[in-house]
Amino acid sequence: MSYAEAAAKGPKQRSRAPPVPEIAPSESESASLIDVDSPHVSHVVSDFQDQAIKTETQAERIEHEAEDKARAEAQKAADAAEKAKKKAATKAKEAKSALKKEGKALSENRDNPVVIGNAVIWGIATVAIGYGAYQKHSEGKLDWKLAGTVAGVVGAFGVADYFGSKWLLENKYPPK
Repeated sequence: MSYAEAAAKGPKQRSRAPPVPEIAPSESESASLIDVDSPHVSHVVSDFQDQAIKTETQAERIEHEAEDKARAEAQKAADAAEKAKKKAATKAKEAKSALKKEGKALSENRDNPVVIGNAVIWGIATVAIGYGAYQKHSEGKLDWKLAGTVAGVVGAFGVADYFGSKWLLENKYPPK
């Protein structure tokens, strides 16, 4: 005879178990809940369930998680700084090589009449503007209107010089 057959011959089972009794919550000032994470037994206030952090262990865990997060963010920032530093070093090398290339081209063309003419014209213009500004300042007549007018004239002259030099370099005196 099997166990199932023996159980079937026994008394009839109730179809439903009786309900489990429940404890009614009380609103007393303190409850007798024990904080198992603390080294000693302590009473917990009745608003324990409403508190965000309920135990010292939980507080320590949250603190450690915050430290780990800060450490990870610091490492991420350090990695980004190292990447930016390498990128800046690469850009600096590229700029330095471009300047050397431009300097070499200028050095090779130092006997080109367009380069010599530009150097002389801009040197004389700089000295003349500086002397004129000093004279106006000494007389007390240097103001923003005059400075703006001179800046506009210098800008217009720069544009004309650029296109004139470009035409001369392409047609009459090509660079080496």
